[in-house]
Amino acid sequence: MVLTYLLPEDLRLAPRWVLPLIEGLLLVAVVVGDPGRITRRSALLRGLSIGLVAVLVFDALLTTGLLIDDLLKGGAETNSASALLSAGAIVLVSNNIAFSLLFWELDRGGAAARAHHLSRHPDLAFPQQLNPDLAPPGWRPRFIDYLYLGFTNALAFSPTDTMPLVPWAKVAMAVQSMISLAILGLVVARAVNVFT
Repeated sequence: MVLTYLLPEDLRLAPRWVLPLIEGLLLVAVVVGDPGRITRRSALLRGLSIGLVAVLVFDALLTTGLLIDDLLKGGAETNSASALLSAGAIVLVSNNIAFSLLFWELDRGGAAARAHHLSRHPDLAFPQQLNPDLAPPGWRPRFIDYLYLGFTNALAFSPTDTMPLVPWAKVAMAVQSMISLAILGLVVARAVNVFT
């Protein structure tokens, strides 16, 4: 992810280029396997897509852990309010994007299954699904809906309009909320401490 390049060196375990290279290779494999619109449904492509999302989530969780460790032990960026707020914002946005992609990839069997209108019960209930009068016929969530879900879940520390219906969604939303609470709470507390 591009945001990895913006992080300070001590918030990465590997050189700056390692995770983006892995993510890029997985993305190229997914795009080559199904160029253009999502039309092919194969176990290999599904596995590559889930692998890509897993790497993004792992990267986001790792940088969160490293940031929290630096906040607790004192790291280079923790002595500057602007550097700390910048690193905290990058980590928070990375987490939100990673979890949005996780929700998008796992809900109803993934994007390809939703594109083929396979009838599955939703893992996440959007308002337009609960009340069809709110949306045009045939409405289904797009990535922007999952991105909105990720950001509102992270900032409200709970579901707002979209409800998790299955265990994986509940666990993922709880983990994302806990991460956001830790990042926001510790970063803001330390930044205020540096300012005073």
